[in-house]
Amino acid sequence: MFLDQLSVLVAIGFSGASLGLTFFMMWVIGRSEAHLLMWAIALALIVVGVVFFGAVVENYSSALLLTSFLFLIAGFGLLYTGCASFCSGDTDWTPAITCVAIALLLTTITFALGYSGVGTMIGNVAIGTLLILTGRHYWRARAESPVLMATNAIFSFVTAASFIACGYALAEQGQLILTSRPANWAEEINSIVAIAGLSGMGALSLTLNQMRIANGHKSDAMKDALTGLLNRRALLDNPEEIAPTGTAVVMMDLDYFKTINDRFGHDSGDRILMAFADVIHANIRSNDLAARMGGEEFCIIMPDSNLKSSAVVADRIRSQIEMTSIQTTSGPIRATVSAGIAVRSLEPETLQSLLSRADAALYEAKASGRNRVQLSGFSLAA
Repeated sequence: MFLDQLSVLVAIGFSGASLGLTFFMMWVIGRSEAHLLMWAIALALIVVGVVFFGAVVENYSSALLLTSFLFLIAGFGLLYTGCASFCSGDTDWTPAITCVAIALLLTTITFALGYSGVGTMIGNVAIGTLLILTGRHYWRARAESPVLMATNAIFSFVTAASFIACGYALAEQGQLILTSRPANWAEEINSIVAIAGLSGMGALSLTLNQMRIANGHKSDAMKDALTGLLNRRALLDNPEEIAPTGTAVVMMDLDYFKTINDRFGHDSGDRILMAFADVIHANIRSNDLAARMGGEEFCIIMPDSNLKSSAVVADRIRSQIEMTSIQTTSGPIRATVSAGIAVRSLEPETLQSLLSRADAALYEAKASGRNRVQLSGFSLAA
């Protein structure tokens, strides 16, 4: 081996400590992402385990070897839990605690009985199993970022294989009882793979976490803070783009909303807006887009639609809003809504043009008495 094992262990220790400190500082800044704290503590436990294993290299002791495996198993168990939390949002500790508890118990019992070789086999296989479970989470979450998640899964599986190989090598040599540190072909491979695997997983996990934060900020910037619907910027990302044939645009506006604010207060007005958004969301398809354009004006873009079907949806929303009552300290609030619809037919038309035509139809609905849906020269009144 071109590096002695102690040097490799020192490299693993420094690499793990640096990554752990980075994860911890990121958690301190945000305080909202529990997986970062789990990863930081996990790497701290792994580094302590590596330190104890380094002591075994210099002066073999079954007690030190056992202590090393206890810290390593606990660390990789917490690494698995943090990965589960990061990839799936599942913070259920039961699987990790069960796996770690069984591994710690079996390892401790075999060392206590004097079978340090068997205990080392169990410890290595347990760590490998936890890494396989970790890699499984990354693999199942690869839709979020196919290349990075899949690469992290590969790092996990390869590192797991190197630990399991260490257990296999001891079993193959029949070393049920150790009188010196484990030293075989698998240990040498594992030392190098562990550096690459842990460093690679840590770096990619940091990248994935930063990508998720950036995507979250981008998503927040495209949403209306009050209603959770898209905002005008998100809806009109490219207003001059030619809309596909059959695209329906529905413009909707709460009637006399200023009067509601003046009489019942802005807090009550906000509650009406949120109720309106909930009704819209409940009545549109998964591929429809709904946005708050500003104030009390909302817009729905419905692909693969027509005048009749879009009018049915708009009138259903209008009817449900009319029947909705919001209780306030000043009494119940009822509101109505007017709507205008434009649908692209065979002639090419931009989204901006459709929005303008739908907005004009909306103003016709307002001028015709409100609480109605206006389209193509006639209206559906309450």
